[in-house]
Amino acid sequence: MKRRTLLKLAAGSAAVAGFSPVSLVVAAPLKELRLDYAYYSPASLVLKRFGWLEDEFKADGVQVRWVLSAGSNRALEYLNANSIDIGSTAGLAALLAKANGNPIKTPYIFSRPEWTALVVRKDSNIRSVADLKGKKVAATKGTDPYLFLLRSLQTAGLKRSDIEHVSLQHADGRAALEQGKVDAWAGLDPHMAASELESGSKLIYRNVAFNTYGFLNVREDFLATRPAEVARVIKAYEKARAWIRANPSEAAKILSEEAKVSLSVALLQVKLRTDFSNPQPGAEHVKALQVAAPILKAEALVKADTDLNRAIAELVDTRFAQPYIARS
Repeated sequence: MKRRTLLKLAAGSAAVAGFSPVSLVVAAPLKELRLDYAYYSPASLVLKRFGWLEDEFKADGVQVRWVLSAGSNRALEYLNANSIDIGSTAGLAALLAKANGNPIKTPYIFSRPEWTALVVRKDSNIRSVADLKGKKVAATKGTDPYLFLLRSLQTAGLKRSDIEHVSLQHADGRAALEQGKVDAWAGLDPHMAASELESGSKLIYRNVAFNTYGFLNVREDFLATRPAEVARVIKAYEKARAWIRANPSEAAKILSEEAKVSLSVALLQVKLRTDFSNPQPGAEHVKALQVAAPILKAEALVKADTDLNRAIAELVDTRFAQPYIARS
């Protein structure tokens, strides 16, 4: 009876997650939950600060291990290497990784940010995207800022080959810009907001539609074998999301302390550039990826025969989180 009961419960969990109970592997008790935190994901910082996941899993004897992701590229590397179970990235970066074989799914949206733009120094004579031709531009490969840069160049009839791309992690890109080592930078908050407010840097091109959403990604095997644990993580993210919406100034203070940026920088990111209203993956997010996806083939970032629509469908899980998302 005990074994039948266990299998019945496992099958129920699998059905919720959209997996066939026939293929479900009943996993051993979880000992450690590994997930990232990132300065571009205020919800992850709130969760880490208050220890809500530690409280949630304490009775089960599960240790929670936090790993800092300095950018989508790092989070995706950790997921692909099985170094973390759950990681925070931009939507288009997640699609690029998925299309190139990273086995992830996205059951939750942690925010809709305007976290990237094209940035120049305060004394620069660069005024538009067209002026970037022949210039050195810093951007972190495999991240939303890099893909934002490529899409922005297209608006001026330029290609990646028309600029000299300098691959630097986000914080190093800011330093290179301010030190005059590059002419422009595809920035990422909070580094971008700090450069604006503290160094007078200018945003020469903004386009919120080119900023793809904040995707909370889960390794496919972890989601398949541990749907109950993923659900508990999503419920904790929902608690953090509700807290941020009710306490944006306090959330900014946490960001300020964690990222070691001024409170004014954190307030700019949390209050003015981040929308926490719609965490449910759906048609809006699928459409955004479909519109953005052509840049991946245009710049040969995926194989020419890659079926990007299929990759999008396999990446965005529009069903799993529905029971756990608060309606507001």
